[in-house]
Amino acid sequence: MGNLKEIEILLVEDNPNDVELTLRELRKYNLANKIHVAKDGGEALEYIFSAAYSGKDMDTKVLLLDLKLPKVDGLEVLQKIKSNHRTNAIAIIMLTSSAEEKDIIESYELGVDSYIIKPVDFDKFVRAVSEIGLSWQLLNQSFVEA
Repeated sequence: MGNLKEIEILLVEDNPNDVELTLRELRKYNLANKIHVAKDGGEALEYIFSAAYSGKDMDTKVLLLDLKLPKVDGLEVLQKIKSNHRTNAIAIIMLTSSAEEKDIIESYELGVDSYIIKPVDFDKFVRAVSEIGLSWQLLNQSFVEA
């Protein structure tokens, strides 16, 4: 039905409380139909690259990525995804408690689409999603401001 593709969100977060809060807010704002959770950077990379190499559409994926992760940190996940031609179309939003300038600068240098500091102001989050051009795919039309 229609040409609107379903957006998949991959939330990469090792803190169970942050996972629960983020999922609750995403549901409250009616964001996305499919949400997957990865507990560390290694799990996130495995999920993304197994999907990419199975021929799935990568421009329908959004990655909500924490910076400080076990196994593989957020910057390394970001770098690997943005440097691969099969996965570089994935929109990546860094959701992190780090307000350190070096983390912000390095994230943008590696190609992050948006950098949001936790605790998340979901109005800012929605604006960030709109700015990366996914508002019509991610948000209910009633929620998008004209």
